[in-house]
Amino acid sequence: MVLNFSVFKKSSSDGKIILYLSKRDIVDHITYVDSVDGVVMLDNSYLKNGKIFGQVVCSFRYGRKEDEVMGLCFQKDLYLASVQIYPPPENSEPFKLTKIQECLLSKLGSNTTAFRFKMPDNAPASIILQDGSTNLADACGVQYYVKIFAGESETDHNRAKSFVAMRIRKIQFAPAMRPSSRHPCTIVRKDFMFSPGQLELEAVLDKQVYTHGENVMVTMCIRNNSNKMVKKIKVLMQQIVDIVIFQNGQCRTTICATETQEGCPILPGSSLQKTIVMMPTLDNVKGRYGVALEDQINGHKEISLASSVLISSSDIKDLFGIIVSYSIKVKLYLGALGGELTAELPFLVMHSKPEKNVPRIPPS
Repeated sequence: MVLNFSVFKKSSSDGKIILYLSKRDIVDHITYVDSVDGVVMLDNSYLKNGKIFGQVVCSFRYGRKEDEVMGLCFQKDLYLASVQIYPPPENSEPFKLTKIQECLLSKLGSNTTAFRFKMPDNAPASIILQDGSTNLADACGVQYYVKIFAGESETDHNRAKSFVAMRIRKIQFAPAMRPSSRHPCTIVRKDFMFSPGQLELEAVLDKQVYTHGENVMVTMCIRNNSNKMVKKIKVLMQQIVDIVIFQNGQCRTTICATETQEGCPILPGSSLQKTIVMMPTLDNVKGRYGVALEDQINGHKEISLASSVLISSSDIKDLFGIIVSYSIKVKLYLGALGGELTAELPFLVMHSKPEKNVPRIPPS
Protein backbone atom coordinates (compact mmCIF):
# COMPACT_ATOMS: atom_id res chain seq x y z
CA MET A 1 0.00 0.00 0.00
CA VAL A 2 1.28 3.46 -0.96
CA LEU A 3 0.07 6.52 0.95
CA ASN A 4 0.17 9.92 -0.73
CA PHE A 5 0.61 12.91 1.57
CA SER A 6 2.12 16.37 1.52
CA VAL A 7 4.44 17.91 4.11
CA PHE A 8 5.12 21.60 4.73
CA LYS A 9 8.73 22.49 5.53
CA LYS A 10 10.44 25.63 6.80
CA SER A 11 13.91 26.19 8.28
CA SER A 12 15.41 28.86 10.52
CA SER A 13 17.75 31.47 9.06
CA ASP A 14 20.83 29.62 10.38
CA GLY A 15 19.54 26.28 9.06
CA LYS A 16 19.86 24.55 12.46
CA ILE A 17 16.11 24.10 13.06
CA ILE A 18 13.81 22.65 10.40
CA LEU A 19 10.06 22.47 10.99
CA TYR A 20 7.80 19.92 9.26
CA LEU A 21 4.01 20.10 9.44
CA SER A 22 1.65 17.53 7.96
CA LYS A 23 -1.17 20.10 7.61
CA ARG A 24 -1.67 23.82 8.01
CA ASP A 25 -5.48 23.77 8.15
CA ILE A 26 -6.63 22.95 11.68
CA VAL A 27 -10.30 21.91 11.60
CA ASP A 28 -12.72 22.98 14.32
CA HIS A 29 -15.40 20.28 14.68
CA ILE A 30 -17.39 22.38 17.22
CA THR A 31 -17.11 19.66 19.88
CA TYR A 32 -13.32 19.39 19.51
CA VAL A 33 -10.43 20.88 17.53
CA ASP A 34 -7.75 18.94 15.63
CA SER A 35 -4.31 18.93 17.17
CA VAL A 36 -1.24 20.47 15.52
CA ASP A 37 1.16 17.62 14.71
CA GLY A 38 4.66 18.02 13.36
CA VAL A 39 8.31 17.07 13.47
CA VAL A 40 11.40 19.16 14.22
CA MET A 41 14.85 18.35 12.83
CA LEU A 42 17.71 19.75 14.93
CA ASP A 43 21.39 20.43 14.43
CA ASN A 44 23.86 18.28 16.38
CA SER A 45 24.82 21.27 18.55
CA TYR A 46 21.29 21.43 19.96
CA LEU A 47 21.14 17.68 20.55
CA LYS A 48 24.21 17.84 22.81
CA ASN A 49 23.47 21.04 24.70
CA GLY A 50 20.36 23.11 24.11
CA LYS A 51 16.64 23.47 24.65
CA ILE A 52 13.99 23.73 21.95
CA PHE A 53 10.54 25.18 22.64
CA GLY A 54 7.39 25.24 20.56
CA GLN A 55 4.35 27.50 20.72
CA VAL A 56 1.03 28.09 18.98
CA VAL A 57 0.37 31.83 18.85
CA CYS A 58 -2.98 33.46 18.06
CA SER A 59 -2.26 36.96 16.77
CA PHE A 60 -5.11 39.49 16.76
CA ARG A 61 -4.33 42.70 14.89
CA TYR A 62 -6.90 45.49 15.41
CA GLY A 63 -5.09 48.38 13.72
CA ARG A 64 -2.98 49.03 10.67
CA LYS A 65 0.74 48.42 11.00
CA GLU A 66 1.67 51.70 9.31
CA ASP A 67 -0.24 53.59 12.04
CA GLU A 68 1.98 52.18 14.81
CA VAL A 69 3.95 55.26 15.87
CA MET A 70 5.44 56.49 19.15
CA GLY A 71 5.48 53.02 20.67
CA LEU A 72 1.87 52.14 19.86
CA CYS A 73 1.13 48.54 18.96
CA PHE A 74 -2.20 47.44 17.51
CA GLN A 75 -1.54 43.71 17.90
CA LYS A 76 -2.17 41.25 20.72
CA ASP A 77 -0.57 37.81 20.83
CA LEU A 78 -2.22 34.98 22.76
CA TYR A 79 -0.14 31.86 23.45
CA LEU A 80 -2.57 28.96 23.12
CA ALA A 81 0.05 26.23 23.62
CA SER A 82 3.66 26.28 24.82
CA VAL A 83 5.81 23.18 25.44
CA GLN A 84 9.44 22.18 25.63
CA ILE A 85 10.02 19.92 22.66
CA TYR A 86 13.66 18.94 23.28
CA PRO A 87 14.80 17.50 25.56
CA PRO A 88 11.30 16.33 26.55
CA PRO A 89 10.46 17.06 30.20
CA GLU A 90 10.19 14.15 32.58
CA ASN A 91 6.52 14.87 33.31
CA SER A 92 5.54 15.14 29.62
CA GLU A 93 2.63 12.95 28.55
CA PRO A 94 3.39 10.49 25.72
CA PHE A 95 1.18 10.62 22.64
CA LYS A 96 0.51 8.33 19.72
CA LEU A 97 2.36 9.34 16.57
CA THR A 98 0.49 9.88 13.34
CA LYS A 99 1.41 7.93 10.20
CA ILE A 100 3.11 10.99 8.71
CA GLN A 101 5.15 11.57 11.86
CA GLU A 102 6.30 7.95 11.84
CA CYS A 103 7.34 8.24 8.19
CA LEU A 104 9.25 11.49 8.81
CA LEU A 105 11.05 10.14 11.88
CA SER A 106 12.16 7.02 10.03
CA LYS A 107 13.26 8.98 6.95
CA LEU A 108 15.00 11.96 8.57
CA GLY A 109 16.98 10.01 11.16
CA SER A 110 17.79 10.37 14.84
CA ASN A 111 18.10 14.19 14.78
CA THR A 112 14.32 14.57 14.70
CA THR A 113 11.69 14.73 17.40
CA ALA A 114 7.90 14.81 17.12
CA PHE A 115 5.54 17.21 18.86
CA ARG A 116 1.82 17.76 19.32
CA PHE A 117 -0.01 20.93 20.31
CA LYS A 118 -3.58 20.79 21.61
CA MET A 119 -5.75 23.68 20.48
CA PRO A 120 -8.38 25.01 22.90
CA ASP A 121 -12.01 24.54 21.89
CA ASN A 122 -12.86 28.24 22.19
CA ALA A 123 -10.09 29.55 19.95
CA PRO A 124 -11.34 32.04 17.31
CA ALA A 125 -11.47 31.27 13.59
CA SER A 126 -8.84 32.57 11.16
CA ILE A 127 -10.45 35.68 9.65
CA ILE A 128 -8.97 38.90 8.29
CA LEU A 129 -10.67 42.19 7.48
CA GLN A 130 -10.33 43.82 4.08
CA ASP A 131 -8.73 47.26 4.19
CA GLY A 132 -8.05 47.87 0.52
CA SER A 133 -4.35 46.95 0.66
CA THR A 134 -2.78 44.01 -1.17
CA ASN A 135 -0.55 42.89 1.72
CA LEU A 136 -2.82 40.51 3.64
CA ALA A 137 -0.04 39.36 5.98
CA ASP A 138 -0.40 42.58 8.02
CA ALA A 139 -4.18 42.86 7.69
CA CYS A 140 -6.44 43.31 10.70
CA GLY A 141 -7.93 40.09 11.99
CA VAL A 142 -7.01 36.76 13.59
CA GLN A 143 -4.03 34.72 12.38
CA TYR A 144 -2.16 31.73 13.80
CA TYR A 145 1.52 30.77 13.88
CA VAL A 146 3.50 27.72 14.94
CA LYS A 147 6.80 28.94 16.40
CA ILE A 148 9.84 26.77 17.14
CA PHE A 149 12.90 28.39 18.75
CA ALA A 150 16.00 27.69 20.82
CA GLY A 151 16.38 29.32 24.22
CA GLU A 152 16.79 28.88 27.93
CA SER A 153 13.07 29.26 28.67
CA GLU A 154 9.69 29.69 26.96
CA THR A 155 10.07 33.48 27.07
CA ASP A 156 13.62 33.57 25.68
CA HIS A 157 13.34 34.97 22.13
CA ASN A 158 16.80 36.55 21.93
CA ARG A 159 18.24 34.15 19.37
CA ALA A 160 16.78 35.60 16.21
CA LYS A 161 18.59 33.19 13.88
CA SER A 162 17.51 30.03 15.77
CA PHE A 163 13.86 30.71 15.20
CA VAL A 164 11.26 29.44 12.71
CA ALA A 165 7.57 30.34 12.39
CA MET A 166 4.96 28.92 10.02
CA ARG A 167 1.44 30.21 9.45
CA ILE A 168 -1.50 27.91 10.07
CA ARG A 169 -5.21 28.61 10.14
CA LYS A 170 -8.23 27.39 12.09
CA ILE A 171 -11.21 26.62 9.87
CA GLN A 172 -14.67 25.08 10.00
CA PHE A 173 -16.54 23.01 7.45
CA ALA A 174 -20.25 22.97 6.72
CA PRO A 175 -22.25 20.60 8.94
CA ALA A 176 -24.04 17.67 7.34
CA MET A 177 -27.68 18.58 6.75
CA ARG A 178 -30.47 16.06 6.30
CA PRO A 179 -32.33 16.27 2.98
CA SER A 180 -35.61 16.38 4.90
CA SER A 181 -34.55 19.36 7.02
CA ARG A 182 -36.88 22.35 6.88
CA HIS A 183 -35.96 25.31 4.73
CA PRO A 184 -35.42 28.69 6.44
CA CYS A 185 -38.71 30.55 6.40
CA THR A 186 -40.19 33.67 7.98
CA ILE A 187 -43.54 35.46 7.79
CA VAL A 188 -43.96 39.13 8.69
CA ARG A 189 -47.11 41.25 8.65
CA LYS A 190 -47.76 44.98 8.71
CA ASP A 191 -50.87 46.70 10.02
CA PHE A 192 -51.86 50.24 9.14
CA MET A 193 -53.25 52.66 11.68
CA PHE A 194 -56.02 54.22 9.64
CA SER A 195 -56.58 51.41 7.11
CA PRO A 196 -58.18 47.98 7.46
CA GLY A 197 -56.40 44.74 6.60
CA GLN A 198 -52.70 43.96 6.61
CA LEU A 199 -49.80 43.28 4.27
CA GLU A 200 -48.14 39.85 4.59
CA LEU A 201 -44.68 38.85 3.36
CA GLU A 202 -43.44 35.25 3.42
CA ALA A 203 -39.78 34.61 2.53
CA VAL A 204 -38.23 31.16 2.05
CA LEU A 205 -34.68 30.01 1.16
CA ASP A 206 -34.11 26.77 -0.74
CA LYS A 207 -31.72 25.47 2.00
CA GLN A 208 -29.84 26.48 5.14
CA VAL A 209 -26.17 25.89 4.20
CA TYR A 210 -24.52 27.11 1.00
CA THR A 211 -21.01 26.65 -0.32
CA HIS A 212 -18.93 29.56 -1.57
CA GLY A 213 -20.01 30.60 -5.06
CA GLU A 214 -23.35 28.79 -4.85
CA ASN A 215 -26.58 30.55 -5.78
CA VAL A 216 -29.04 31.45 -3.02
CA MET A 217 -32.64 31.19 -4.18
CA VAL A 218 -35.03 33.51 -2.33
CA THR A 219 -38.71 32.79 -2.83
CA MET A 220 -41.19 35.38 -1.59
CA CYS A 221 -44.96 35.34 -1.44
CA ILE A 222 -46.66 38.71 -0.97
CA ARG A 223 -50.34 38.84 0.05
CA ASN A 224 -51.78 42.33 0.02
CA ASN A 225 -54.99 42.33 2.11
CA SER A 226 -54.72 46.06 2.78
CA ASN A 227 -55.71 49.07 0.72
CA LYS A 228 -52.05 50.06 0.12
CA MET A 229 -49.92 49.37 -2.96
CA VAL A 230 -46.48 47.70 -3.00
CA LYS A 231 -44.46 49.78 -5.44
CA LYS A 232 -41.02 48.16 -5.31
CA ILE A 233 -39.20 45.04 -4.04
CA LYS A 234 -35.58 44.98 -2.90
CA VAL A 235 -33.52 41.94 -1.83
CA LEU A 236 -30.16 42.35 -0.07
CA MET A 237 -27.53 39.82 0.94
CA GLN A 238 -25.56 41.08 3.94
CA GLN A 239 -22.44 40.00 5.79
CA ILE A 240 -22.55 40.72 9.54
CA VAL A 241 -19.16 40.98 11.28
CA ASP A 242 -19.01 41.07 15.10
CA ILE A 243 -15.61 42.09 16.49
CA VAL A 244 -16.08 41.19 20.14
CA ILE A 245 -12.94 42.98 21.33
CA PHE A 246 -14.84 46.25 20.74
CA GLN A 247 -18.04 47.13 22.56
CA ASN A 248 -19.85 48.34 19.44
CA GLY A 249 -17.79 46.46 16.90
CA GLN A 250 -20.47 45.30 14.48
CA CYS A 251 -20.37 45.96 10.77
CA ARG A 252 -23.02 45.13 8.16
CA THR A 253 -21.93 45.06 4.54
CA THR A 254 -24.23 44.48 1.59
CA ILE A 255 -22.59 41.80 -0.56
CA CYS A 256 -25.11 42.08 -3.37
CA ALA A 257 -28.54 43.63 -3.91
CA THR A 258 -31.37 43.31 -6.41
CA GLU A 259 -34.13 45.85 -6.91
CA THR A 260 -37.13 45.09 -9.09
CA GLN A 261 -40.53 46.51 -9.98
CA GLU A 262 -41.56 43.47 -11.99
CA GLY A 263 -45.09 42.50 -10.96
CA CYS A 264 -45.51 45.85 -9.22
CA PRO A 265 -47.52 47.66 -8.18
CA ILE A 266 -49.20 44.94 -6.11
CA LEU A 267 -52.73 46.27 -5.82
CA PRO A 268 -55.03 45.81 -2.82
CA GLY A 269 -56.51 42.31 -2.71
CA SER A 270 -53.85 40.78 -4.99
CA SER A 271 -50.78 38.62 -4.35
CA LEU A 272 -47.42 37.89 -5.96
CA GLN A 273 -45.01 34.97 -5.77
CA LYS A 274 -41.50 35.56 -7.03
CA THR A 275 -38.05 33.91 -6.86
CA ILE A 276 -34.81 35.90 -6.97
CA VAL A 277 -31.35 34.36 -7.27
CA MET A 278 -28.45 35.86 -5.30
CA MET A 279 -24.78 34.83 -5.12
CA PRO A 280 -22.37 35.48 -2.21
CA THR A 281 -19.20 36.56 -3.99
CA LEU A 282 -16.32 38.93 -3.29
CA ASP A 283 -16.43 40.56 -6.73
CA ASN A 284 -19.01 43.18 -5.75
CA VAL A 285 -17.21 44.32 -2.57
CA LYS A 286 -13.54 43.85 -3.46
CA GLY A 287 -11.49 46.57 -1.81
CA ARG A 288 -14.30 47.74 0.48
CA TYR A 289 -13.13 48.36 4.03
CA GLY A 290 -14.39 46.01 6.78
CA VAL A 291 -15.39 43.00 4.67
CA ALA A 292 -14.38 39.74 6.38
CA LEU A 293 -12.18 37.45 4.28
CA GLU A 294 -10.69 34.01 4.77
CA ASP A 295 -7.10 34.02 5.94
CA GLN A 296 -5.05 32.66 3.06
CA ILE A 297 -1.85 30.76 3.80
CA ASN A 298 -1.44 29.77 0.16
CA GLY A 299 -0.70 32.81 -1.98
CA HIS A 300 -1.79 31.01 -5.17
CA LYS A 301 -5.38 30.45 -4.01
CA GLU A 302 -8.07 32.99 -4.81
CA ILE A 303 -9.25 35.12 -1.89
CA SER A 304 -12.86 34.52 -0.85
CA LEU A 305 -15.38 35.82 1.64
CA ALA A 306 -15.06 34.54 5.18
CA SER A 307 -17.15 31.51 6.06
CA SER A 308 -19.88 31.66 8.67
CA VAL A 309 -18.57 31.04 12.19
CA LEU A 310 -20.33 28.38 14.24
CA ILE A 311 -20.13 28.37 18.03
CA SER A 312 -21.32 25.66 20.38
CA SER A 313 -23.00 28.06 22.81
CA SER A 314 -23.86 31.75 22.92
CA ASP A 315 -22.28 31.88 26.40
CA ILE A 316 -18.77 31.70 24.91
CA LYS A 317 -19.40 34.36 22.26
CA ASP A 318 -17.23 36.89 24.09
CA LEU A 319 -14.22 34.60 23.78
CA PHE A 320 -14.23 34.71 20.00
CA GLY A 321 -12.25 37.31 18.10
CA ILE A 322 -14.44 37.79 15.01
CA ILE A 323 -17.84 36.21 14.37
CA VAL A 324 -19.15 36.23 10.79
CA SER A 325 -22.74 35.54 9.76
CA TYR A 326 -24.91 36.12 6.68
CA SER A 327 -28.52 37.05 6.13
CA ILE A 328 -31.01 37.82 3.38
CA LYS A 329 -33.20 40.92 3.71
CA VAL A 330 -36.40 41.36 1.69
CA LYS A 331 -37.89 44.86 1.66
CA LEU A 332 -41.26 45.96 0.31
CA TYR A 333 -41.62 49.69 -0.41
CA LEU A 334 -45.11 51.17 -0.15
CA GLY A 335 -44.29 54.79 -0.86
CA ALA A 336 -43.69 57.79 1.36
CA LEU A 337 -46.87 57.38 3.45
CA GLY A 338 -47.05 53.59 3.55
CA GLY A 339 -43.47 52.99 4.72
CA GLU A 340 -41.87 49.60 4.18
CA LEU A 341 -42.03 45.99 5.34
CA THR A 342 -38.81 44.02 5.98
CA ALA A 343 -38.16 40.29 6.47
CA GLU A 344 -34.74 38.86 7.38
CA LEU A 345 -33.47 35.29 7.02
CA PRO A 346 -30.09 34.07 8.32
CA PHE A 347 -28.15 31.41 6.41
CA LEU A 348 -24.68 29.82 6.38
CA VAL A 349 -21.91 30.15 3.79
CA MET A 350 -19.20 27.53 4.35
CA HIS A 351 -16.87 25.14 2.58
CA SER A 352 -18.03 21.56 2.27
CA LYS A 353 -15.96 18.98 4.08
CA PRO A 354 -13.40 17.43 1.70
CA GLU A 355 -13.37 13.72 1.19
CA LYS A 356 -10.64 11.76 2.91
CA ASN A 357 -7.72 10.72 0.75
CA VAL A 358 -8.06 7.11 -0.27
CA PRO A 359 -4.78 5.14 -0.12
CA ARG A 360 -3.46 4.29 -3.55
CA ILE A 361 -2.71 0.58 -3.90
CA PRO A 362 -0.44 -0.27 -6.80
CA PRO A 363 -1.42 -3.19 -9.02
CA SER A 364 0.21 -6.50 -8.20
